[in-house]
Amino acid sequence: MKQSSIYTRQGDDGTTRRADGSTVPKDDASIEAYGTIDELNSHIGLLATQLPADWRPELHNIQRHLFAIGAYLAGVFSPDYFPTAADVAHLEALMDAMPPFSGFVLPGGSPAAAQAHVCRTVCRRAERRVLTAKYPNALPYLNRLSDYFFCLSRKTNLFREIDENKL
Repeated sequence: MKQSSIYTRQGDDGTTRRADGSTVPKDDASIEAYGTIDELNSHIGLLATQLPADWRPELHNIQRHLFAIGAYLAGVFSPDYFPTAADVAHLEALMDAMPPFSGFVLPGGSPAAAQAHVCRTVCRRAERRVLTAKYPNALPYLNRLSDYFFCLSRKTNLFREIDENKL
């Protein structure tokens, strides 16, 4: 009995198959975009391991939204978990409940806060890649999400009672 294999050798020529069945170069704008979304999702997974358990469900929900955005960029739109205006408003409400903005800070403090800053910057790159790939439906959510990670970094440092390095 042959085991299932993770490798297919189909990408050895520099192309990849999108979820919709089309084949494109691995540096296609849509591949760059959903690759960056995937990278962000991995960073969020790392961040979740560093936060209190009761903070994690929100991050897992964000990860589900990012998977839906990735599927959309790969050519398969599914309304399940694709972020809506209500999801953007939810991120805004979460941020409104966090410490108010009091100026920019240097990334750092606790390891979790530093990781939240990594998520913020990768999210900003994802925004740029999604824009280049011409998939604007995901932009409002990604724009708010990067702000959310800035606020989460500050909340994390305050929770851990670690001073921030203000500019």
